[in-house]
Amino acid sequence: MEALIASARGSAAAAPAAALERIKQRLDSLSPEVKLDPGRVAQEAAIAATRADVQEELERLAAHTLELRQLLTKPEPAGRRLDFLSQELSREANTLCSKSADLELTRIGLDLKTLVDQIKEQAANVE
Repeated sequence: MEALIASARGSAAAAPAAALERIKQRLDSLSPEVKLDPGRVAQEAAIAATRADVQEELERLAAHTLELRQLLTKPEPAGRRLDFLSQELSREANTLCSKSADLELTRIGLDLKTLVDQIKEQAANVE
């Protein structure tokens, strides 16, 4: 899970430049004869990048993963806590996928969701 989060950070770092390029391509294909203000295009790209920013989700995923690691090393029963934590991990992975405009980031999000489902199965076995 930690490796996937690290990969997601790398993919997310490229998102602002990719958003700008997508906007430029869309605008060029819609009206190639119209001259666009580069400042306005950059502003729109910044807005799109802000909407697609997944840094908060990645921070929460990392924090939940750390909590999961700590929870698994404790001697007391952890079934209910694992269930709750898996719900939180699932929420963050879903948000990561829904905000993603990048195929690689979406793939990582889906891989995270698969791991979370495996955690849920194990938590059910622990209870």
